[in-house]
Amino acid sequence: MYKLYYMPGACSRAVHALLNELEQPVELIPRDSAADFRQLNPTNQVPVLVDGDLVLREGSAIVLHLLEKHRSPTLPDDSRQRSEFYQWLLFANATLHPAYSLLFFAKLGLEGDAARKEVFDKGAARLSALWDSVEERLRDKPFIFGDTPTAVDMMLAVYADWNQHFPVEIALGDSTRQMIARVQAHPPFSLAVERERDAAVA
Repeated sequence: MYKLYYMPGACSRAVHALLNELEQPVELIPRDSAADFRQLNPTNQVPVLVDGDLVLREGSAIVLHLLEKHRSPTLPDDSRQRSEFYQWLLFANATLHPAYSLLFFAKLGLEGDAARKEVFDKGAARLSALWDSVEERLRDKPFIFGDTPTAVDMMLAVYADWNQHFPVEIALGDSTRQMIARVQAHPPFSLAVERERDAAVA
């Protein structure tokens, strides 16, 4: 059984949803309840996935490990299409996610209202432009890769949910909003949300 170290609402939710979709049993461990978490990940970040004696710390690495290990049909066989999948996975994890991290830093670690407002405004503009790329991709399809949600869509749905935490508008196009709603209704994803909520009140 896998062990997944997570935080509610964090990017670990996409990994949790992927494990549900792959029908893999998983032990969920809240990061803050694990006394030895920094030994698993010195950066203190989630997700961390433990698979036997293998410890994986980066979201994209975890996603690719799971897709390849369980031969998910959402990971294309065609080399060109697979490269495109890698590109969108890294756009989500290595471009969009860090842009949100800057706003979380402003909210939690930056002193001074003027400085915080400047970071929020510039960060929101940057994120809106990044979401425009998603909107363009979704112009003629319900999900990033067609008719089926993938781990990329799940990541994007998690990040979009973070917009509520900031006092600025981050613009999402209509197609993007519709995709996010579809992912939120996707049973493996909604199950991950439900399990996180149940764990929080337990």
